[in-house]
Amino acid sequence: MADPATYRPAPGSIPESPGVYRFRDEHGRVIYVGKAKNLRSRLNSYFADFSALHPRTQTMVRTAGKVDWTVVATEVEALQLEYSWIKEFDPRFNVRYRDDKSYPYLAVTLGEDFPRVMVMRGAKRKGVRYFGPYSHAWAIRETVDQLLRVFPVRTCSAGVFKRQHQLGRPCLLGDIGKCSAPCVGRVSPDEHRALAEDFCAFMAGETGRFIKSIEAAMREAAAEQEYERAARLRDDMRALERALEKQAVVLPESTDCDMIAFAEDELVAAVQVFYVRGGRIRGQRGWVVDKVDDVTTADLVEHFLIQIYGESEAVPREVLVPELPPEPDPMTELLAERRGGPVRLRVPRRGDKKALLETVERNAHEALKQHKTRRAGDLTTRSVALRELQEALELDEAPLRIECYDVSNLQGTNVVASMVVFEDGLARKSEYRRFTIKAVEGQDDVRSVHEVITRRFRRYLAESERTGELDSLGDPEAETGGTPDGGGTPIDPETGRPRKFAYPPNLVVVDGGPPQAAAAQRALDELGIEDIPVCGIAKRLEEIWLPDEADPVILARNSEGMFLVQRLRDEAHRFAITFHRQRRSKAMTFSELDSVPGLGPARRSALLKHFGSVKRLREATPEQVAEVPGIGLRSAETIVAALHGATAGNQPGNKSENKPENTSGSTTEREPGDGPGRTDAGGSAADGEHRGRRA
Repeated sequence: MADPATYRPAPGSIPESPGVYRFRDEHGRVIYVGKAKNLRSRLNSYFADFSALHPRTQTMVRTAGKVDWTVVATEVEALQLEYSWIKEFDPRFNVRYRDDKSYPYLAVTLGEDFPRVMVMRGAKRKGVRYFGPYSHAWAIRETVDQLLRVFPVRTCSAGVFKRQHQLGRPCLLGDIGKCSAPCVGRVSPDEHRALAEDFCAFMAGETGRFIKSIEAAMREAAAEQEYERAARLRDDMRALERALEKQAVVLPESTDCDMIAFAEDELVAAVQVFYVRGGRIRGQRGWVVDKVDDVTTADLVEHFLIQIYGESEAVPREVLVPELPPEPDPMTELLAERRGGPVRLRVPRRGDKKALLETVERNAHEALKQHKTRRAGDLTTRSVALRELQEALELDEAPLRIECYDVSNLQGTNVVASMVVFEDGLARKSEYRRFTIKAVEGQDDVRSVHEVITRRFRRYLAESERTGELDSLGDPEAETGGTPDGGGTPIDPETGRPRKFAYPPNLVVVDGGPPQAAAAQRALDELGIEDIPVCGIAKRLEEIWLPDEADPVILARNSEGMFLVQRLRDEAHRFAITFHRQRRSKAMTFSELDSVPGLGPARRSALLKHFGSVKRLREATPEQVAEVPGIGLRSAETIVAALHGATAGNQPGNKSENKPENTSGSTTEREPGDGPGRTDAGGSAADGEHRGRRA
């Protein structure tokens, strides 16, 4: 912990202009971002009376090693820059809203040739129209089931669609009239797209014209004595009415607004949002946030509006909040800029809107109550766990950043390792890393742990030397001022990407007993790193082993420290075994096209789409292959020669020489629930590591 007086800016050096400031720790990592109308007044408040600060703010100021700032012209620019920096650096001490669950959306994939209606979670994609979010997936499916009678849009997956197209007959939904069966050509692509657009229009609130149209057609059929058609239209109209009943009318039809309410205590706050479109509640969503400062409800409203609407264009005409932010005019201007039109930001005082906001607040109180029952999300519980670990392992400070390593293999094949990171007792998935073991043959966990620790911390030393951190460590005369692009930033100014292994942990945990812990310690000793403690956790008796100690450290089975270590170990095991399965699957699904030099995934897909199979592609001439868009004649000749060579090599007796070898490993697929982890699989000049962002 640093003394704030050692890095306090010189008197008079801080400007009195509006701007944004950053606190950095001793490694240059941004740990807090804030904005101020008057930078001098705001920053001096951190150093004037240390005892008057909020306990979390005291921890932040003592964790920091320096502070820098950027001056801007207006408060709106300060809001925008603060949001950009919070998103870029993800500071641990900033207020960070996180979903209390993964909310499902009703999605229509308008970017496809035949749009599909489906339930989606997670990040939004281009070319997809979203409705919601909804509290439960079953609510979406009930609504869709009613609407498919009137708007028979495709709901099947790409695989089912392709199979039914090959079979030449529709699936069950096509037989019962809940799909227009575009897979067998019952409707043209334009007709099916018109159905999907009508579905979207109905969900967007244009309900009246569809019901009136069906009612008019029903009366016309009855007048012409076509009673069966009239009965079908009557049932269609009732289906639409039942779908509308699930979305209660709460306000006049012209009302489009987001209603935001908070429930809070001294440590945590919960926020709920009701999305009202066309006077109906179209969706609901909730977040929880740990308070890191002595923030008011108005401050929470400001942080929430910046983070939720910072890059969104889905800003309604009106946003109703329990309290206005401290500076409402710049915030209103920023929201209007995001929307491209005027936005009203106000507090309802009476009437239906106030009554509905009270309902939203009751939901927020219920969400807060449920959140406090979750052990891992409670700030006090996490603090207790970190303190117990500090005392049990006799650490100098609480392990705010812990890294845990695990090795996974199947009978010595496809040996991989994982690194998971917990900060303040919570998983930080953007910092996860994955390793392909290269120097160890067979099943040898001890040597594998040694290799992984060596590679990880060799990269740390390389990054530290590159940023100049090694030159200034322990130097009281080192420069404490900062610039936005100065050394130590987590963003590499040359590549624009986060640095790979730039920060050391406060504790290294390996999955295993004394041999694994000793191997990790030996790797650190060989690199000359002496200030990072190491321990291992044995699965059978949940014992914690320290290097060179004859007896284990025993934590109480029901202690918070033990729960935290178990979560670390289980998460590292899950992450490692997932990567192992991906590599094993990739090795088993090798294609002949994978071995063609210079042929990437896009051109492989284009070739298979054009010819239908590798067999047909092998029978084609170079001139026929060159007809595929993006394939030149020279590339076509290379492809044909490579495929014919593969055919010759796959004759009986030559299988062993042409067995597929999986050596890249630099790009893997996202597993549901994972953050944007990295893969370290070999190949760069510095210790031969790659890091691939998972698609």
